[in-house]
Amino acid sequence: MAIMEIRKAGDKVLKQIAEPVEKIDRKIKHLLDDMAETMYAADGVGLAAPQVGVSLQIVVIDVGEGIIELINPRIIASEGCELGSEGCLSVPGIYGDVERCATVTVEALNRAGKKIQISGSGLLARALQHEIDHLNGILFIELAKSMHKG
Repeated sequence: MAIMEIRKAGDKVLKQIAEPVEKIDRKIKHLLDDMAETMYAADGVGLAAPQVGVSLQIVVIDVGEGIIELINPRIIASEGCELGSEGCLSVPGIYGDVERCATVTVEALNRAGKKIQISGSGLLARALQHEIDHLNGILFIELAKSMHKG
């Protein structure tokens, strides 16, 4: 496993729409491992592949309940609305208030290629939406109602 370089705002890979993963092979599993190690080393709660320079639809998240690995994730249901503070490893030192769905359900593949669904509210719902936004070339600073340094 290896810690990867986290790309910062302004890097063109962060503005691209990530490609779907066609085949889950050893290379993809290795990327998942490296992304998790990178996220933990940076004290993050989520990391999308574009943030490490790989334009593929892969996300890792850990909000304190263990690692969640999502390949080709998409939101299939959402409910409610809430404003909350967000930060991003690609925009260090900046925080913003972003309106997000209060609860979301995401469908994705796991590392074994099995279709899974994960539902979350609170921080998990926010992290899921934030990371999926990365796969669509959207940074939280584009959605923030207000921003501040932290």
